[in-house]
Amino acid sequence: MHAAPGVGATGAAQPEQRRARVVLVDDHRMFRAGVQAEIGRTDETGVEVVGEAGDVDQALTVIQATRPDVVLLDVHLPGGGGVEVLRRSASMMAAADAPVRFLALSVSDAAEDVIGVIRGGARGYVTKTITGTDLVNAIFRVADDDAVFSPRLAGFVLDAFASTDAPPVDEDMDRLTQREREVLRLIARGYAYKEIAKQLFISVKTVESHVSAVLRKLQLSNRHELTRWATARRLV
Repeated sequence: MHAAPGVGATGAAQPEQRRARVVLVDDHRMFRAGVQAEIGRTDETGVEVVGEAGDVDQALTVIQATRPDVVLLDVHLPGGGGVEVLRRSASMMAAADAPVRFLALSVSDAAEDVIGVIRGGARGYVTKTITGTDLVNAIFRVADDDAVFSPRLAGFVLDAFASTDAPPVDEDMDRLTQREREVLRLIARGYAYKEIAKQLFISVKTVESHVSAVLRKLQLSNRHELTRWATARRLV
């Protein structure tokens, strides 16, 4: 970590502690509160949490208003997922002065999730098992435009970008739209249709239509088979 401001044993002034302004984007409020408590002690960590959001639209509003150094971005969000946040933040990522950089922080370690957000422009991907100290270090590395990955995830990215004609990571998943993938994951996590509708800001009827489309495209018969399918691919 960067040295804290102060005076050393010799009496010489120490360099001022570096700061990183961060926005937290995750649809679980309690998780955001835990991250805030872990890394947001600015005097100790150098990280200042300047905003937070729980879905895609909120994220865009907060990021545009605060223009943080780094956005900690969950992959699975209501409103289109982390990839949609990245797509709509392209101009901020490309800004010549003070670009906004993204670090994915997710419970998922699925190859398709990792590759999706990296292709979208994120500078790194770490899982929620990361320690607070390592997360702070990752934030500062991404702020410096370095790439950061949890160890086993780096291989996914290397494999995916080894050649320009690399095949899709999962052809079955490629048949699904982004919204269908969101519904699939929530179904596999045990959410009821009404809960999914509330999470994604859509009607129950629309949820039912998405589930039917997913079952048809994956050639599955019911939500129990769908759950087993998703669990086998570590999508939950």
